[in-house]
Amino acid sequence: MRASTLLASLAAAIAMATAFAAAPATEDVFAFIPAGGRTLLAQVLDKAPPAEVRGVTGSRHASDEWLTYLGQHESALAGLKALDAKQRRTLADYLAHHMPLPPGKAAANASRAAWEKALPPDGRDLVLDYCQSCHIITVVVTQDRAKAAWLGTLNKPSHVGIKLTKEQRDELADYLVVNAAIPIDQVPEDLRAGGATY
Repeated sequence: MRASTLLASLAAAIAMATAFAAAPATEDVFAFIPAGGRTLLAQVLDKAPPAEVRGVTGSRHASDEWLTYLGQHESALAGLKALDAKQRRTLADYLAHHMPLPPGKAAANASRAAWEKALPPDGRDLVLDYCQSCHIITVVVTQDRAKAAWLGTLNKPSHVGIKLTKEQRDELADYLVVNAAIPIDQVPEDLRAGGATY
């Protein structure tokens, strides 16, 4: 690793640590990053009728098929009404990656908090858990890239050491295609990377 890259990584880590230290314990310093499918699905399944919970958690569809399904079940799944088009796409991608749930994972009467704990991690979780180990989060979430470009980066020598499965890399790329390209003025100042990119 070049000295300039090492220094940039160190500066990013210090900035991140400073942001964490400055934020109150209950405040999410990363609230500007859109919710992932796990959070959105927990919101949708909270108070959903048991038959609808079984329908969602027991089905397998491609992402576009899930979008159609969600549109057809909007009246029964009241939580869908609050979701915009990006959130629905994020949810559909998540469902395509994780449904059906293994037997015993889906409780028809679970609360939103219980769903959030029980559901598999989503693209946002992966961004926060893995991307920050080498650079400030802004490097990732402010970029507007196609899925092939994200996967290309994730498969470069500099990234192949990250312990993600092929499926997780695919899910991470899907999440970023829909939710990245966050304008820099929406990023807290302490987390701005000064135009850094891949």
